Amino acid sequence: MVRAMFARRSFVAVAVLALAACPGPRKPGVGAPEPVAAPKPHDVTSPNGTRNDEYYWLRDDTRKDPEVIAYLEAENRYARAMMEPVRPLERTLLAEMTARIAQQDESAPVFENGWWYVAKWEPKQQYAILVRKQRKDGVEQVILDENERAKGHAFYEASGAEVSPDGRYLAWTEDTVGRRQRDLRVKDLTTGAMLPDTVHDIENDLAWANDSKTLFYVGKDKATLRSRYVTRHVLGTPASADVVVYDETDDAYYTGVSVTKSRKYIVIDLDSTLTTEARLIDASKPTEPPRVFLPRESEHEYYVDHDGERFVVRTNDHAKNFRIVEVPDTGATADRAAWRDLVPHDPDALISDVAVYKRFLAWEERRGGLQRIRVMARGAALADAFTPEADDPTFAMSLEDTPELDAASVRWSYNALTTPEITYELDLATRRRVVIDETPSPGFDRTQYVSEYVHATAPDGSQIPISIARRKDTKLDGTAPVLVYGYGAYGYSINPSFGLEGVSLLDRGWVYAIAHVRGGSEMGRPWYEHGRQLEKMNSFTDYIAACEHLVTAKYAARDKVFAVGGSAGGLLVGAAVTLRPDLFRGVLAAVPFVDVITTMLDETIPLTTNEFDEWGNPVDKRVYDYMLQYSPYDNVAKRAYPSILVTTGLWDSQVQYYEPAKWVARLRAHRTDENLLVLETDMTAGHGGKTGRFDEVGEWAHRYAFFLHVLERPDSRAARMPSP
Repeated sequence: MVRAMFARRSFVAVAVLALAACPGPRKPGVGAPEPVAAPKPHDVTSPNGTRNDEYYWLRDDTRKDPEVIAYLEAENRYARAMMEPVRPLERTLLAEMTARIAQQDESAPVFENGWWYVAKWEPKQQYAILVRKQRKDGVEQVILDENERAKGHAFYEASGAEVSPDGRYLAWTEDTVGRRQRDLRVKDLTTGAMLPDTVHDIENDLAWANDSKTLFYVGKDKATLRSRYVTRHVLGTPASADVVVYDETDDAYYTGVSVTKSRKYIVIDLDSTLTTEARLIDASKPTEPPRVFLPRESEHEYYVDHDGERFVVRTNDHAKNFRIVEVPDTGATADRAAWRDLVPHDPDALISDVAVYKRFLAWEERRGGLQRIRVMARGAALADAFTPEADDPTFAMSLEDTPELDAASVRWSYNALTTPEITYELDLATRRRVVIDETPSPGFDRTQYVSEYVHATAPDGSQIPISIARRKDTKLDGTAPVLVYGYGAYGYSINPSFGLEGVSLLDRGWVYAIAHVRGGSEMGRPWYEHGRQLEKMNSFTDYIAACEHLVTAKYAARDKVFAVGGSAGGLLVGAAVTLRPDLFRGVLAAVPFVDVITTMLDETIPLTTNEFDEWGNPVDKRVYDYMLQYSPYDNVAKRAYPSILVTTGLWDSQVQYYEPAKWVARLRAHRTDENLLVLETDMTAGHGGKTGRFDEVGEWAHRYAFFLHVLERPDSRAARMPSP
């Protein structure tokens, strides 16, 4: 349970071969030649046709090919040269953002098995220090200093921390590359010694059995990096003696492992996009084989916990927006006739999470696009459920599932665009809300900013929620620049939350907006279903409609619309630019999924097989033809584009670096404008970019300097747009 303590404060969001990076035309005032990737014909075949991918050669799974590395480094040199004129502005932004980070900070304490656990941040240090103490005012024991572990590594990320039930051992995972191929680490907290128990290439899911010696972890498929094997390790034995207790052979499923709140069961979690299955191991009998809780059934999703006496399950069985049921702890858990509703299905409210306690249930409920929590005493009627009040027009309440079953209070975090995160506890007896932690933001005065929650009309009439933030003195007269963020995939809802880096734009008269497009679940499960597979185009047209609404409602100027999205959100903004390049002044596409068809045709690429339920399988001609309409890489044309900053990580395991690299190469060869087009590849990181808290804001200072620079440049798109 202490893994939550690792969560960082939300600050947001070779040899050179001439052929690979041959000099292009030197733009006026640019100190480095524009890279030109040599086109090399390559056929990508499929049952539905053959496409020429002239930049396919940029794919190098070893990440060592000199020609590929040379091209990426040439792009990096060009990006540095293009951004050189705004280095002073970038330094100013970084100073502003860094000043809003509390040098010294700590998380709300979490109580577990007789110890209080706290994550601390010390002045000038990038990473957290995890400590524990037996009394809130007691002597601290440092159990993990991430800063010490990070020394000597260009990239470092610790995750998955779990303390053994007897409190003696700490297990966690480390990634020093960014590829999410993590290493197991174990520390004896009584002696401070690191144990030799190490396993390589695993996920960050860890679960201790009740003997405090047996540890379950999840191994990866070596080819696709899919989380596949649940393996049992006994402390003091070599990794070669570890036993695979479950192997998920269906490559549409991810595998995870966890422990129920009661610590009675180890849960093997098996998840595809639309279907789940849980298998249980008695945590006191770790060598017993797992048993199926309920066999997988197409499009049935269920998630299991245990309160010490019975199972509590969040399920979409006869409940599109999910319901919560209790199930007797017998061998007949698959008998759905014995399931009893605790929280019945509500077609107007999506249940997205649940926390189980002996005295009460708490759950996250998304209604009208906004996420609240509800709390209900065990045995009480639903009508008696309590919902805390919100203080902003657009906000999100998120459960913090504390580990003690006997807790008398519920804990949640409150986020809003103009309110730094607040952690509350509510005593059920008094219903009194108490602040137990606030994320400090030195120099930020929330009274000077406002947020709003409005709606845009999509082409089919759907109402698209938009969360907006601005300074009070920013005029709504159609002159302000606006930065519009979107994601819209996997049913993942984007909650409005405070980002200290964004204040620097708001203070310069910008408006910030989140377009809650279909493909997420903001408006319930149907909102997701109407933004995936053969309805994916809704995500893109929703985003465009939101941007246009911000202009017509005079939140923003027609020629000052900026787009930002990452990963699947990078696809969102990439497709929006494909459909409406005239709408945007500037775009940030971070680690963007832009080569949809080629990737989804190749089952050797990490994630592909798991994604068929999300995007579709292009072996199907209908899917192939539909993808061909929106895939940004396949729709690059000879026309003008806005200024675009594309970022990627060489070691990205989620969206391989060559997708954005190929997209930029093809854009360079076809665009008719002279706007900025830069590709930046972090050669030492993966999908999430930098991990240190100061390094993270450094990335945003750089990106916002790009936006501000573009805003000051002459916009040449209209002049370069080809005639019909």
